[in-house]
Amino acid sequence: MTKAIRFHQTGGPEVLKLDEVDVGEPGDNQILVRHTSIGLNYIDTYHRSGLYPLPLPSMIGMEAAGIVLTTGKDVNDIKSGDRIAYACPPPGSYCEERLIDADKVVVIPSGVTDDVAAAMMLKGLTTQYLIRQIYKVSSNDTILIHAAAGGVGLIVCQWAKALGATVIGTVSTEEKANLARSNGCDHTILYTKEDFSERVLDITDGAKLPVVFDSIGKDTFEKSLDCLRPLGTMVSFGQASGPIPPVDLGVFAQKGSLFFTRPTLFNYADTASNLRAMSDDLFRVVASGEVNIQIDQKFPLSEARAAHEALESRKTTASTILIP
Repeated sequence: MTKAIRFHQTGGPEVLKLDEVDVGEPGDNQILVRHTSIGLNYIDTYHRSGLYPLPLPSMIGMEAAGIVLTTGKDVNDIKSGDRIAYACPPPGSYCEERLIDADKVVVIPSGVTDDVAAAMMLKGLTTQYLIRQIYKVSSNDTILIHAAAGGVGLIVCQWAKALGATVIGTVSTEEKANLARSNGCDHTILYTKEDFSERVLDITDGAKLPVVFDSIGKDTFEKSLDCLRPLGTMVSFGQASGPIPPVDLGVFAQKGSLFFTRPTLFNYADTASNLRAMSDDLFRVVASGEVNIQIDQKFPLSEARAAHEALESRKTTASTILIP
């Protein structure tokens, strides 16, 4: 038996309960992992609230790092004692121990701590497909990232800056603006006090942007389209403020034949080879110092409710981890 956070009904953070669950033995192509650090991500709140429905009762959490205890049959690249990390379904990382498919994990390289690995896998791999695959950011680009002081936002700011881009970021407070600027954001916009689309026009001298990366959703969608130049790309990868309402597709033509995508990590890291290639890219920029993974909050696993409350009230910055 192991301790795990589960929810037996959907709702607010109060539905998260610490339960005892049976783990079992690893089957073919599975490993048994003892977690040392667990990542907190906004998608966890979507699962808990029922926005992304799961069978009940349900485990929760998509990301963690830990030590391999035992392996099942046909596991060749992972062995007992290896430090591994992952960011993948099915949900279930909020626990002390779990079984997981071996082809969904990567070995943590030396020089990267378990806490850093747990804090960066989902956010870092998300950044990788955003700025290295969906839109390949280059030194000629000016880009907009919403929630620039969040976990993904800070990695986007640093990585895009290392690629030579000019980065514009929206934030909710001056404290978060300072944090974003210290991580490579060239221009910060306090969306609580300013119209971010007008500020983008000012910053770009009316030229607008080739791409917008938006994890906020409902509150930022329409004005984000106004920030894009003709043939620009709108990347909606989250909905912290709620789902985007139904859209007349004609608006994309009216605003300049815009492109729109609503991606998920798990379509990009859909094979073991793709996962390794993306992880290698991420580990490279972290090891080089181009990207620093900042962990601003730590909670015991048993206080997952408090962690969710802090995340949803926008009181967190950078990354947050749970400690089993």
